Amino acid sequence: DRQTLVAVLQFLRRSNLRESEEILRREARLLGDDLGSCVATVATSSPGVAAVASIPPGKGEIRGDCGVGPCSRREPREVGSPCAVRSLGGYRDAGTQGSVSVGGAVVVEDQPDVSAVLSAYNQQGDPTLYEEYYSGLKHFIECSLDCHRAELSQLFYPLFVHMYLELVYNQHESEAKSFFERFHGDQECYYQDDLRVLSSLTKKEHMKGNETMLDFRTSKFVLRISRDSYQLLKRHLQEKQNNQIWNIVQEHLYIDIFDGMPRSKQQIDAMVGSLAGEAKREANKAKVFFGLLKEPEFDVPLDDEDEEGENEEGKPKKKKPKKDNVGSKSKKQDPNAPPQNRIPLPELKDSDKLDKVMNMKEAARRVRLGPECLPSICFYTFLNAYQGLTAVDITDDSSMIVGGFADSTVRVWSVTPKKLRSVKTAADLSLIDKESDDVLERIMDEKTASELKILYGHSGPVYGTSFSPDRNYLLSCSEDGTVRLWSLQTFTCLVGYKGHNYPVWDTQFSPYGYYFVSGGHDRVARLWATDHYQPLRIFAGHLADVTCTRFHPNSNYIATGSADRTIRLWDVLNGNCVRIFTGHKGPIHSLAFSPNGRFLATGATDGRVLLWDIGHGLMVGELKGHTDTVYALRFSRDGEILASGSMDNTVRLWDAVKAFEDLETDDFTTATGHINLPENSQDLLLGTYMTKSTPVVHLHFTRRNLLLAAGAYSSQ
Repeated sequence: DRQTLVAVLQFLRRSNLRESEEILRREARLLGDDLGSCVATVATSSPGVAAVASIPPGKGEIRGDCGVGPCSRREPREVGSPCAVRSLGGYRDAGTQGSVSVGGAVVVEDQPDVSAVLSAYNQQGDPTLYEEYYSGLKHFIECSLDCHRAELSQLFYPLFVHMYLELVYNQHESEAKSFFERFHGDQECYYQDDLRVLSSLTKKEHMKGNETMLDFRTSKFVLRISRDSYQLLKRHLQEKQNNQIWNIVQEHLYIDIFDGMPRSKQQIDAMVGSLAGEAKREANKAKVFFGLLKEPEFDVPLDDEDEEGENEEGKPKKKKPKKDNVGSKSKKQDPNAPPQNRIPLPELKDSDKLDKVMNMKEAARRVRLGPECLPSICFYTFLNAYQGLTAVDITDDSSMIVGGFADSTVRVWSVTPKKLRSVKTAADLSLIDKESDDVLERIMDEKTASELKILYGHSGPVYGTSFSPDRNYLLSCSEDGTVRLWSLQTFTCLVGYKGHNYPVWDTQFSPYGYYFVSGGHDRVARLWATDHYQPLRIFAGHLADVTCTRFHPNSNYIATGSADRTIRLWDVLNGNCVRIFTGHKGPIHSLAFSPNGRFLATGATDGRVLLWDIGHGLMVGELKGHTDTVYALRFSRDGEILASGSMDNTVRLWDAVKAFEDLETDDFTTATGHINLPENSQDLLLGTYMTKSTPVVHLHFTRRNLLLAAGAYSSQ
């Protein structure tokens, strides 16, 4: 690009770097007289404004497919484009007006990684005019037509943050303070927490170690705007010669342009609010196999001898090797299901097959739920839990309940009359007749029977617990940075998985066992297998703590919720992020997949429950009613009802069938990501159940659709 080259040569000449200038000119085969003629054209391009920052009218289009200035390969680059300058390894510097200064990044003396990020704030405008620029744009947007105003208002927050940071970085502290005080009240209420962090950054030094700051700088803030609104904005900024704002738009924002009608305020409000704006539409285009895997079929005689082989818990007593034709086709293969062997899943053991049979028997006696037939709710209240209850899980067959506590203990209770027993010692085991029918009973030590077992090992609060599907193992994760695997045969710790360096907030077993996932303060989720010391996959992409994790029912995908206010869906096979869902206004604390694998429900500190269509990558519902953080979500066994539990001491039941039935997932809505949510979710609310003073931290539907809820009584 000839003009860019000339700008660089000028800079070298002004800096008395003759040698470099000669080399570059030889490389580019530019002779001295050529340079002279070019210099004239560049220098007069826009008097009074740094030439690098001038925007030739009609150029500098922000492309929906790339997002950074005219970096579409099909257009000539302009000197004014961030890309052209960035390719030279530097950024504009304050400099004197009318001069072209490239390579400003060289001057900054930060740590190398942070300096690269911060150098983009080398400033190019008059600090006293920032308030004028911003209020000018604000006036323009507020006076534009209603249809454009809602869309363009999305610019206020990211521009406010970047202009403030630019002032702070260039040490105009008083201007920065007055800019913040004048405009911070205009931002949307859901950015209050971010603004609180921002207000504490008042000096250049503060910016170096600040993670929020770096996130904001390194990840482009994504805005989804219709082409008409975008053209309007561009015309306005060019007429006003408002280069300061235009530079920020080009350098720090990604504008995802769509053709069609601008979105309404209500449509935009439903989708925005995350740390980095909305998800790009491209992020939700990948194919997701959301169908269920085919269940193997069993030939198991359901006769009397089988009946006595069970105890109250439904745990098999006898293992009889039966000739199962496990491979035979049961239901037709779901067209949306992943290939059966897409990821390696563990083989079914005999005890697993017996358990599946029990499950089928229970399912035959299952209550069909619906608006006319709501489930009974059984609430387990932890009394005197002065240790601080921090996590709860219940086994699939509802025979055991586990609590993780802030005093670093893990406590397991039996909730059936059958007590918890450990296996006998090795010496005693050697005396047992291994051929006897009830060998599994004989290996248990009656002397150890008790209703409660306490597991010691963590050195910090336990934030997540998860039973394995076969009820032989238990996972717990803690503030100490480890995930521990406990045996429920011996009630001892088998492995400590060390991979996270910071607190681990959640962990969960795969529905098929063997694999498990953990997420923590280090912003990544990790996929593990019980027999591997190191993680198999590391899912990186969130901009803040990973607060909750969930396996998809087919075990091929993992959903993670984060404090960056987004939910991501990851592919276990290759570690790719295949969905990004934005719309919550606070950290995500609960996730639940529908039993058919098509939908995801998410709950957060904003008290809203959002519903997502995984296949189309769209938000399809918003359930409003809770007044505090939603910590627990669970679909009934057949997916007719969604239960939500919250810190507001209530359990609410929602009509899931109705919520998902009239979806308009036609091509238009999928293409633009528009949604029309009903104004009122009250017609989906089937019931609200208050506890006296117990926040709900866990929900579980038994195999017969009885709803179990759990929480610790709080006396305040």
